[in-house]
Amino acid sequence: MACRFLSGYRMCLAWDSVNRSQRLSRWLVSAVALGLTGCGWLASLPTTILDTTASPHLQFGNPSDAIADPRRADNYLLVGRDYALSYNASRGTANWVSWKLSKANLGSVNRQDDFRADDRLPAAWYHVDGNDYRGSGYDRGHLVPSADRTADEASNSSTFLMTNIIPQASKNNRETWRELEEYCRELVNRGYELYVIAGVYGGSKQIANQRVTVPSQTWKVVAALTPGQHPERVTADAIVFAVDVPNTNRISSDWRRYQVSIDTLEAKTQLDLFEVLPDAIEAMLESRIVEPPR
Repeated sequence: MACRFLSGYRMCLAWDSVNRSQRLSRWLVSAVALGLTGCGWLASLPTTILDTTASPHLQFGNPSDAIADPRRADNYLLVGRDYALSYNASRGTANWVSWKLSKANLGSVNRQDDFRADDRLPAAWYHVDGNDYRGSGYDRGHLVPSADRTADEASNSSTFLMTNIIPQASKNNRETWRELEEYCRELVNRGYELYVIAGVYGGSKQIANQRVTVPSQTWKVVAALTPGQHPERVTADAIVFAVDVPNTNRISSDWRRYQVSIDTLEAKTQLDLFEVLPDAIEAMLESRIVEPPR
């Protein structure tokens, strides 16, 4: 751990890889763009650096360089015990949600079904609540599945915060997306630990009095590693795959039909997925489409 002294403030940062300094460089660019100086510069540092490096859910990176600054309302970072996300206040949904999934997260807790507003958002913003999708024709679809967090009631309940919910076409939510979620948990039961990033993009239709945008696409990227394997040590034979699923009822229930390369997905979303991987490995894994094991 390296300790830095800035204007009398003692800031301790965990530099566990070269990628941490790369993230600091990106943050400094953001700080300049936001005009952060003096106390504002210092106040932004703990959230920007410490949250992203300490969270097990961001070990593959922060795809949009989100920060917890209310001035970044369309890329606002929320980091919790059970997942991390970038919230988009203009859309009323997350841009992406990232989480680690292992056997420790799976248990026998019942589904809590307590859909509710997320009070972690700045008070001045509109807080989408559990009734805002009523009569819209769309399901309240999870990004982090309820069934991925069944070790305890609090974890399961956290998946029902509306920042983790999107307006999802029923066939997508109940068939295609559900089958992919079940497959991911099957990989965990086979002995893998998963790092998952899921999100949305596109769409012009709005619900909830124009406060929530219905996405045209739902996507997910999965890396299945052996227990204890660090992202920086991922090899070219790792199980890594991505899907990009239209958010309509006119789709196949077979999620494998919607596999894409991560490069393709990055071009559509303008995100930098799996940024912590060594460059050569990242280029190889992101350019290919390899069907995951059945």
